[in-house]
Amino acid sequence: MTAHSGYPSDLSDERWQLIEPVLTAWRAERRGRGLDIGRPPEHDLRALMNAILYVDRTGVPWRYLPHDFPPWPTTYHYFACWQQDGVFTQLTGLLRHLVREAEGRDGEPSASVLDSQTIKTSANVPLADQGTDAGKRIIGRKRHLGCDTLGLLLTVLVTAASVSDTAAGVTLLSRIAAAHPRIRKAWVDAGYRTTARHRPSHPNWRGT
Repeated sequence: MTAHSGYPSDLSDERWQLIEPVLTAWRAERRGRGLDIGRPPEHDLRALMNAILYVDRTGVPWRYLPHDFPPWPTTYHYFACWQQDGVFTQLTGLLRHLVREAEGRDGEPSASVLDSQTIKTSANVPLADQGTDAGKRIIGRKRHLGCDTLGLLLTVLVTAASVSDTAAGVTLLSRIAAAHPRIRKAWVDAGYRTTARHRPSHPNWRGT
């Protein structure tokens, strides 16, 4: 790896200080379970995260990572491990908590907002993963989002465009309720309203 040039997507020192404890704890936990036995890691966690952020920001294929980042197979390996082990979910929760507290709110939300968007898919997406949104006459996928009232992400679900908001809403609300037990109210549009108002497993839930 050549000397790192520095990119706009790189973490600042302040931002790295926020997430470094999570990544360091993850690495220590893996070594404790004997999953990373061998020579010490060649690349530091900050360099790996910067490489992942570069791919996320620019959209380049992994193989096109500049040579001043860790090798792309190593970077992708860490990305896959962090995704599988829930590290990104943990980081999202940590940052959401900090932002809410900075806004004078409780770290854990008590209300949520649900919405969806139908998007066209590219030609290389398998037909089995697509569907038709009859109302919008779009063939593709639908992304369903659950956020807090500040617009900070709580959960996301991607389905075929043919899946109704009512059906997807069951999964969205179940995920939100499991991860954020303080939430008992959801602001929704007409597509989710039936789901939000009639959830027998959460009798205190209110849809608006």
